[in-house]
Parts: sequence; C-alpha cells; structure tokens
Amino acid sequence: MAGKPAPKKKDAPGGKKGAPVKKSVSKKDAYEVSGTKVVRKKPVCPKCGPGVFMATHANRVACGKCGYTEFKK
Repeated sequence: MAGKPAPKKKDAPGGKKGAPVKKSVSKKDAYEVSGTKVVRKKPVCPKCGPGVFMATHANRVACGKCGYTEFKK
C-alpha cells in the first residue's frame, strides 16, 4: 500500500486517441487591412447583425449563434 500510483498516460489533444487537433481561430483572422480600410473576409449573419460571422463550409455558410444557413449552388 505504500507507494505512489502510476502516472496517467496523456491522450492526444481533443480527448480521444488519434483525434484531429482543432485549429484555433481568432477574430483577427476574419479581417483584412487594405490600404487605410478594414475589410471583412467572412460573411456576416443577416439575422444576428454585424459582429457575428458565419462559418464557411464546402457547400454552405452557417451561423453558429442562431443556426441560419445558406446553401451554395
């Protein structure tokens, strides 16, 4: 009974073994500076308004806040 327990083995980031590591996305990646103007790269949600960007997928753009989705043609 005297002794230290064996150290736990650490899994890959994300919890599961072999799971892909999530890429951290920051707000600065949603903007681009061109000259003296700041331009938004991502579309803005029409329901939520400015400041809420939509995620771009292969076949759609979707808002993570309200769930609004537009499908690409």
